[in-house]
Amino acid sequence: MKQFFSVADVIDLSGIVDEALRLKREPFAYSNLGKRKTLGLVFLNPSLRTRLSTHKAAANLGMDVMVMNMDKDGWALETRDGVAMDGTTVEHIREAAAVMGQYCDILGIRSFPKLVDQEEDYSEDLFGKFIRFCGVPVISLESATRHPLQSLTDLITIREHWKDDRKPKVVMAWAPHVKALPQAVPNSFAEWMCRAQAENILDFTIAHPAGYELSSVFTQGATVKYALDDALEGADFIYVKNWSSFKDYGKIHSVREQWMLDQGKLELTNQAKVMHCLPVRRDVELASEVLDGPQSLVIEEAGNRVWAAQVVLKRMLDELTTLNQL
Repeated sequence: MKQFFSVADVIDLSGIVDEALRLKREPFAYSNLGKRKTLGLVFLNPSLRTRLSTHKAAANLGMDVMVMNMDKDGWALETRDGVAMDGTTVEHIREAAAVMGQYCDILGIRSFPKLVDQEEDYSEDLFGKFIRFCGVPVISLESATRHPLQSLTDLITIREHWKDDRKPKVVMAWAPHVKALPQAVPNSFAEWMCRAQAENILDFTIAHPAGYELSSVFTQGATVKYALDDALEGADFIYVKNWSSFKDYGKIHSVREQWMLDQGKLELTNQAKVMHCLPVRRDVELASEVLDGPQSLVIEEAGNRVWAAQVVLKRMLDELTTLNQL
């Protein structure tokens, strides 16, 4: 594996999930694989679970880890080509990424969208240039359009908690929020679940109010419903997440219906397990009674972030080892 940016970078979906669960059972089985290898974690935005889980995953594999908070420790980056840098930017991404590649064997990058210019955000210019100039494998720690480590984690969690022979019904349910949030997590979750549905692993439904449709690039094959109660009927897993409008980019539309998942709505399901990527605003996105109840998987889900990161790092290290032996 040379990069991890989307589900398209995974050849064997069931295989990577099974491998992650094996690593969970034996976290130190490959503790020498990353010896004398360095992972660089580059953050342009805040992080809790991604930072800590990826650091722990690397440590389990014997890697050294360096963390760079670009918004606090680094120079202001210029990403445009062909401009005179006579303004506020100090270092060009061409040099910055190349230098990071000199110090690190694998790089993880995290950057959020600005939610102002859809074309700019969805071009993924920053990630594309990091991949182009650093010269080492790159892991997305979340980008403007996707959060693949979170989505892999979610599929791992569903596999781990589903023991029936039939396919589970998985519902991604839009939730209210106090501010505009990116589409990265729901885009990515939809992309991974649509792939899993195509491989006959599960059935996938998206529920959201009118005006909150995601880009069709990420939702091919999903059932889309505009009434939460209808979508929840028979659900086995509910993935709760807010996002802002894609069509009316970055905007929040008023919604009169009740879209927060509470215990009453949960009773419409097939005793569904409830998931959320965290952080979550209690009693805005998700009722406390659900978060603290027996059907909530949010803490177990967060714990599985380690094994998602570890399986991706392991596959990258496997490839680096093979290349070094040639």
